[in-house]
Amino acid sequence: MGIFDKLKEPVILKEDSSATEHQKQLEQLLEEVENAKIKAQLEHDIAAVNAGIYGENIILFELKNSHIPMYVLHDLYLKQDELSAQIDFLVITKKLAFIIECKNLYGDIIINSTGDFLRIIGNRKEGIYSPFTQGKRHLELIKQIRSAEKSNFITRSLFEHNFYENYQSVVVMANPKTVLDAKYAPKEIKSQVIRADHLIDYIQKVNAESGTTPSSDSDMEELAKFYLSKHQACKTDFTEKYRKALAESAEPDQSSPEVSEPPAPLCPKCGAPMIKRRATRGDKVGSEFWGCSKFPQCRSIINIS
Repeated sequence: MGIFDKLKEPVILKEDSSATEHQKQLEQLLEEVENAKIKAQLEHDIAAVNAGIYGENIILFELKNSHIPMYVLHDLYLKQDELSAQIDFLVITKKLAFIIECKNLYGDIIINSTGDFLRIIGNRKEGIYSPFTQGKRHLELIKQIRSAEKSNFITRSLFEHNFYENYQSVVVMANPKTVLDAKYAPKEIKSQVIRADHLIDYIQKVNAESGTTPSSDSDMEELAKFYLSKHQACKTDFTEKYRKALAESAEPDQSSPEVSEPPAPLCPKCGAPMIKRRATRGDKVGSEFWGCSKFPQCRSIINIS
């Protein structure tokens, strides 16, 4: 640790998130859409994006108020060769760098003895993609990106050998109502899945137990700026799949000629629009006819030949 270190509080080096742009694009499209099915899907997806933003804001609040000297980068999109990852938070402290995967999940979470993540909503139990596995993949990408910068074989080998002593992934459950049951989870997973209100204690505990040499303020800043330089700004059109679905729904079915439905006639007796109905009794049972929409006040009908 440098003798001139003055950093006492967290530095939020990158706070913005592509989720905000995602939310904005979907909400703008929702105002234009009339197709009921696509509109319902949009509303569902907007709710999911909003839940993600809410969860990440909880973690951001915890980090901002941690009083720990560290650098925080929110929502990094990193790429190396064929690998890419969107990382919710990269937190660089004096001893370790933490890759944080935020999950704001509805329902209670069980991690079983084989490490599977199960979500319980009411009486329904369903498997979900393991955020722990996702975190491990993010670690591997970070390792490749940083290792590629080491031009010397010896320094690169030393970095890769010590990588997991300096970098750690952690899954944070941001929904305060979620009950996390990890009593049967494998030790490795159990120790790296926590609730948001335990995050700061977790960071302090892991740093206290680490035997690595503390970094100086300037070293932390340099590392944080290195990863920020690798971030690729989001240029995604989040509405593309919905616009494609809208275009497909507007295309006529080419498999058979389209037969236009004749417009409903007006009632010859009272002038109200008529409704197509089917006879359920009498000599003409099963046949269609036009019946007045004001039935039973008006009983006028027009037979359909």
